[in-house]
Amino acid sequence: MSMNVFRLAGDMSHVFSILVLLLRLRVGRNAQGISVRTHELYLVVFITRYLDIFTKFYSIYNSAMKVLFLASTASIIYTIKYKEPIKTTYDKAQDSFLHWKFAVLPCAVIAVITHMIGSGMEKFDLTELLWTFSIYLESVSILPQLIVLQRYREVENLTGNYVFFMGAYRALYIVNWVYRANTEKGYQHHWVVYFCGVLQTLLYADFFYYYVKAKSKGGKLTLPTTS
Repeated sequence: MSMNVFRLAGDMSHVFSILVLLLRLRVGRNAQGISVRTHELYLVVFITRYLDIFTKFYSIYNSAMKVLFLASTASIIYTIKYKEPIKTTYDKAQDSFLHWKFAVLPCAVIAVITHMIGSGMEKFDLTELLWTFSIYLESVSILPQLIVLQRYREVENLTGNYVFFMGAYRALYIVNWVYRANTEKGYQHHWVVYFCGVLQTLLYADFFYYYVKAKSKGGKLTLPTTS
């Protein structure tokens, strides 16, 4: 994948979101309003997508990013689930989205179906199948976090910034795809990636609206009730 300013900005937004969350956990010493299930989904995404880290070398930047995302996501999960005093502040009752049943399983089924339709048994490729699965799963991985925020309603500042930069990362990648399609000769379109990227960005739309509204007024980010 070639580098351009939009891809770099997207990657840095992703990295910054992780740093903000780690700062949030370190400074706040609590996990209120944070969904560990979202990070469990992201860890599955990264593991299934980055299997080629052991077989292919693209660049130092590419490898460093893969290691960073894997290590930081695993660290966040460990910190929330097992490290005191943060562990005792994590509210499982609020973070109750059945992610294995309603995210991982459906995405796995869809990935198998679309991969078989596109490749068939003769060209079956497990690595490609897992990569496709990771694309589907990433598109809905933020759902548990958005649900937790909706239940708490009042969003702590660093938590809001973390979610905003996660959404900005995906929005910037959409711009990256448009830019590459118009500037790179022989650029190959991947409609599954496009669809999932747009879907993922749309999931943030409501949050973006209230985040920008709160920042513009200098007030606290508060999400509306679902009733």
